[in-house]
Amino acid sequence: MVENLSWNEKKILLHIARDALTHAVQQKTNPELKLKKLPRQIQNKGASFVTLTINGNLRGCIGSIEAVEPLAADVRRHAVDAGLSDPRFPPVEPDELEAILIEISILTTPLPLECPDPRERADCLKPGIDGVLIRSGIQRSTFLPQVWEKLPEPEQFLEYLCQKAYLPPQAWKQADVELLTYQVIHFDEELLTSSSE
Repeated sequence: MVENLSWNEKKILLHIARDALTHAVQQKTNPELKLKKLPRQIQNKGASFVTLTINGNLRGCIGSIEAVEPLAADVRRHAVDAGLSDPRFPPVEPDELEAILIEISILTTPLPLECPDPRERADCLKPGIDGVLIRSGIQRSTFLPQVWEKLPEPEQFLEYLCQKAYLPPQAWKQADVELLTYQVIHFDEELLTSSSE
């Protein structure tokens, strides 16, 4: 599990994401990812989300909750999927590439939210820190911690998360609906213009 990343490791992941997105949008074959030449930390299994924005507006976001492949490969795959396979948006066009800002979020392992009373789960969250995963049968959805910037009230945050999972807005209060939380390390391409830490 990836717990922390150096400035250089973040920079490498951003380059991997940018290269993968560019090749995919331009319908070119991605070169082989040479994992053994990468820092060990990003060879480890990791779960990530890749978010694309243009002028602050969402243009695509795809990721995984569970770490099943090397972090570098996970980031690479989700960069392509965010650009071409987010069902909310048409595929990214080549002339959009220059305007896109790539953000990467590396997730910790989700753990059940500890809260004695399911109806008080909103009070047990840490706004701005917790990402939240909701599960009910086959229905599931997640909000990254960054979503708190747009939905700062915990109850509203959970209601919108329920709606995203096609559940009733108050479903988060039900004991048979699972809520799990995780944290993220997140960084975007503005890091590339800064000096090393």
